[in-house]
Amino acid sequence: MQPTSHYLACEGREVHYMAWGDPAAEPVIAWHGLARTGRDMDDVAEHLSARFRVICPDTIGRGLSQWSPEPESEYCLAFYARLAASLVDQLGFGRVHWIGTSMGGAIGIAAAAGPLRGRIRSLLLNDIGPQIADAAVERIRSYAGNPPAFATVSELETYFRTVYKPYGPMNDAQWRRLAETSTRRLPDGRVTPHYDPNMVMQFTHHPDDYRLWDAWDSLDLPTLVLRGAESDLLLPETVEQMTVRGPRAEAVEIAGCGHAPTLNSPEEFALIERLFARAGRAM
Repeated sequence: MQPTSHYLACEGREVHYMAWGDPAAEPVIAWHGLARTGRDMDDVAEHLSARFRVICPDTIGRGLSQWSPEPESEYCLAFYARLAASLVDQLGFGRVHWIGTSMGGAIGIAAAAGPLRGRIRSLLLNDIGPQIADAAVERIRSYAGNPPAFATVSELETYFRTVYKPYGPMNDAQWRRLAETSTRRLPDGRVTPHYDPNMVMQFTHHPDDYRLWDAWDSLDLPTLVLRGAESDLLLPETVEQMTVRGPRAEAVEIAGCGHAPTLNSPEEFALIERLFARAGRAM
């Protein structure tokens, strides 16, 4: 079944999402990272769509979702979690599995401890936890807050291959898809990454957004954290704490990448399916 594109008004903002699989199947929310779009989830969504209904949103300010007219107050985890709850409600889902890469995982923690408490069946955190390294935040802000512009999409793809080099293995077709689904054209004809640069206001107006230990400690659900073996964002000592606090996550290190694994390999698919099966047994 081919994916379909949809739009919903959530918390007064238009949210775009791709939907994969049978509408009657068990639902999965797959949420992307900070400066990315829901199309990053194409590979894992395609795989899971044989058995699940997979919803891949664009966060506001990214991809085809509306840019916030109130960036200071709306580009933050609390608002994103409310968007997620509105999306889940409007889609008629009772409980969902959650896959979140980087920021998408942080939204999952905030939602599971807040507006979706008791409704997230399992939580897959892809290179994210209730605490992140300050140096990595500065690295991300340095490129995300000042997106470059190029004359051609090919040049933009080269840029993406450089800035996202820590990702897991990707072939040429996957890099091309990443570029083409992450591109918007400026009034002068140049191309730039498809997000609102103001989304980095999250780090200045909500400096404690990624300090989520209180939310983490309140959770009790099947949880798996994947850490890129060379990640500078999710540190080993944080993962160790995640395995003994809160939901006591299972932890798996993914070799050959940093921040963040691309969720495009049979090994990663198997880990996700094992988590979902564990959630099923926990019912």
